Amino acid sequence: MKNVRIIVAGVIFGIIMVKSEAVSWFRIQEMFRFQGFHMYGIICTAVVVGAILLQLVKRAHLKNLDGAVISIPQKPKLYRSALIGGIIFGIGWAFTGACPGPLFVNLGAGYRVMIVPILAAVIGAFVHGLVKRRLPQ
Repeated sequence: MKNVRIIVAGVIFGIIMVKSEAVSWFRIQEMFRFQGFHMYGIICTAVVVGAILLQLVKRAHLKNLDGAVISIPQKPKLYRSALIGGIIFGIGWAFTGACPGPLFVNLGAGYRVMIVPILAAVIGAFVHGLVKRRLPQ
């Protein structure tokens, strides 16, 4: 039953991504060229909704699917590593026209070429795991 909920949530996420045009290569390129507000509006909406939901989880002591209270650990402030990681992520996003979520949504929509950036992302995550100790923390 737990996996069914996760699959349903993934399908809903995919439908929202397609209907909002967040998976559109055109919309992403438009954003990187500062020619349209569409993607910025989606991203700003996601940040605001995420912040509100995070506060709701913290204050209402909500439980996860297993029935345990969700605890959100305090993270250390990692400006340098976040900056480097953000630049690498942005370069990959600009090259492929999609970040990780839309890659899988586009693959599900039948764009088999998305297998290439997904494999590149998996390889990148593997390399990150190998060199993680040498990166700024």
